[in-house]
Amino acid sequence: MQTFLSRIKNTHYLNKSMINTTLKINSFILALTFLLFIYPMQVKSIGLGPGDIPQALIDALRTGNTTVLSGYFNTSIELAILDKEDIYSRQQAELIVKDFFAKHVPSSFVILHKGGKEGSQYAIGNLTTSAGNFRVTLLIKQKDNKPFIHQLRFEVGNAE
Repeated sequence: MQTFLSRIKNTHYLNKSMINTTLKINSFILALTFLLFIYPMQVKSIGLGPGDIPQALIDALRTGNTTVLSGYFNTSIELAILDKEDIYSRQQAELIVKDFFAKHVPSSFVILHKGGKEGSQYAIGNLTTSAGNFRVTLLIKQKDNKPFIHQLRFEVGNAE
């Protein structure tokens, strides 16, 4: 029995340096897999990249859903509707936009231009309503890895 154990110890299967090398290679492959495949997915899901506008926000503008839209409002928001422009609290802005959508029922919203840099995005689009077309401008900034609307403008006419 003793000779059997001594033979196993002398084989390359139990060579400590080979085990260490194998562990290092496996660790390297695991780290590389994480960096190439898993990490980019997590980064994409955390924040918005340049020009990314949440689809729920676009849908809220398209349907006139002020509840969803106001969920993206910052605590204070610069709101410009037609010729009236001011800085409002989230609650005040929700009521003003709700009133606007009651008078101008949306039928479609299409983004024509969008862009930005890390941490902030903008979008310009056309809002078609029962009372005419409006150019909509959004300025969105990241706060705690969440998008918040800092500026929202509704102007008469189409965006170009």
